[in-house]
Amino acid sequence: MKKNYVNVVAGLGLVQLALLSTAAHAQQTSRALDTVVVTATRSPKKLSEIGRVVTIISADQINKSQGKSLPELLNTIPGITFSGAENAPGISSSVFLRGASTGNTLILIDGFPVNNSSGIDGSYDLNAFPLDQIDHIEILKGSGSTLYGSDAVAGVINIITKHPKEQGLKANVQASGGTYNTFNESAGLNGKINNTGIAINLSNTDSRGFPAATDTTGKAGFRNDDFHQRAVSVNLNQQVSQKFILNGNFQTTYNKGNLPYGAFTDDKNYTYDNTFLFGGLGGKLLLDKGSLNVNVSQNDVRNDYNDLNSSYEKNTGHITNAEALFNYSLAKFLDITSGASFKYSNTNQYSTYDTIKSSEAHNSIASVYTSLFLKSGIFHMEVGGRYNHDSKYGSNFTYTINPSVLLADQFKIFGTIASAFKSPTLYQLFSPYGNIGLKPETTTSYEAGFDWELIKNMLSFNTVFYKYNTKQVIYFKDESSFPYGVYENGSSQSDKGFESELKLNLDKFAASAYAAYVTGRLTDENGAVTNGLLRRPSNTYGANFSYQVIKTVSVGLNYKYTGDRGDTKFDPVTFAASTVTLKHYNLVDAHLQWQACPKLLVFGDFKNIFDAKYTDWLGYNTRGFNFMAGLKYQIN
Repeated sequence: MKKNYVNVVAGLGLVQLALLSTAAHAQQTSRALDTVVVTATRSPKKLSEIGRVVTIISADQINKSQGKSLPELLNTIPGITFSGAENAPGISSSVFLRGASTGNTLILIDGFPVNNSSGIDGSYDLNAFPLDQIDHIEILKGSGSTLYGSDAVAGVINIITKHPKEQGLKANVQASGGTYNTFNESAGLNGKINNTGIAINLSNTDSRGFPAATDTTGKAGFRNDDFHQRAVSVNLNQQVSQKFILNGNFQTTYNKGNLPYGAFTDDKNYTYDNTFLFGGLGGKLLLDKGSLNVNVSQNDVRNDYNDLNSSYEKNTGHITNAEALFNYSLAKFLDITSGASFKYSNTNQYSTYDTIKSSEAHNSIASVYTSLFLKSGIFHMEVGGRYNHDSKYGSNFTYTINPSVLLADQFKIFGTIASAFKSPTLYQLFSPYGNIGLKPETTTSYEAGFDWELIKNMLSFNTVFYKYNTKQVIYFKDESSFPYGVYENGSSQSDKGFESELKLNLDKFAASAYAAYVTGRLTDENGAVTNGLLRRPSNTYGANFSYQVIKTVSVGLNYKYTGDRGDTKFDPVTFAASTVTLKHYNLVDAHLQWQACPKLLVFGDFKNIFDAKYTDWLGYNTRGFNFMAGLKYQIN
């Protein structure tokens, strides 16, 4: 492991020297630290003013990633492992940010939280979101519970959909096709008519797929597990007056297809259809030195799983969020962000084995929070706290202390001490295995790092070290009598690691190199170490390159190394669990884009171009070399 660490650091050092020599000839322009982000502080602030790690996937990067899925794109970000992103289409994938388990990363759509209240861990399936409906993405790494509440333990992924931009309506259509008989069609309408903004995006995807489960004999004739998706996104805003804006957004996705029975096992009768429905309505009042935002959103999920020969499962989840958010500049050196929120969740679940009724399976949580942002010369600091009251477990409190210093207008040093929490899910509370007495999982995190612009807006290097300690982890306790298990608090998890990234931006060439390391362990209720971080590699590193060959042609190349990691193996007779090690693998992807004429864009996305053979989940297949190619036409 030490050898891998040395190799990674040495490799980044060589890349840094090469990029420094290239960047020395570059023309200096505006500072990258002047980039404005919202997700880290819930108000617009420059990166130079905040001491948090924020990654931005820009509209240009997304435009040059057509042909990828959202999990595939996020899997290129340092510190994120999107396990299962290369499995068969439609198979759920798991996002692991800084080693935290799935469900500990909060997903936002246009700043509104989304969850699946019918799921075991409450996580939202990002396969439900087509990439062509997204404008850009902001990723906050590190505890965010003070400003966002439950689930923002390891970080926050804020998906900003396409919004109205310019006066007049513009339409576009896109069509692509590729491996596994996969075809995608989309259309969009975007623009403003006087004070009314409209953005509508439609998307359709169909894939014949391939067998999701691994056939160890190669002769069993497993069926192809297909995937079909229909999606609609609508964003509207109305400038009521110079100081008051109304906005609304609506997003729905319908997925259906086939699934295997499980690892190594086919099932020719197993089908599913899932519906994801999200809607939000908000108003923003501009004040002399700030703003007041009021938002209400509804997040519904419906899942139907059917096996004609043996079983069925139908479940629904409903979450209502309401929030008021106040941002204000109290003085030249002091800003405040303060708010109050209310979240209500319920679920209905019917299956061959158990039933959960919404009349019993519901809860609510009310919160108030405040963060103060101090700025004095080169020094910036956030101090914040959040009080939560849950209808089931009672009350808890989280805090954030985040100082940073900007030296020579280019070198930012920062540190964070923060707490975070994840509430028990409705399934963990009310299923036949549920425990109404569960308490939230609580995490204390520590971060320290720097962000250095070696050449302004040309060459930057950042590194962050972190440590997380989580207590009262909810685990499944086996029992000898029916229902043979119950959810309990008592386990603990600890993990630590680092992330480093070097980025170069020139007029026609952009490159980045990164490395991430995380290690951790799970401890049971008796203090005994049970295992490491399953499906989460200790080492990942990679590089991304893009080059504007000529004015109308650009190419890109992505490389990622995913290290060894553990997975769970079950004995087919006794069902006893053991841990096996999955081998590391390397993936190389390429992207080609040609602006054939001002209104026509042609693209090709080529993934796993060296046809690497690897396993991401034990018992499931991954994609070999595959591609998507297509065109996008701007109608007016």
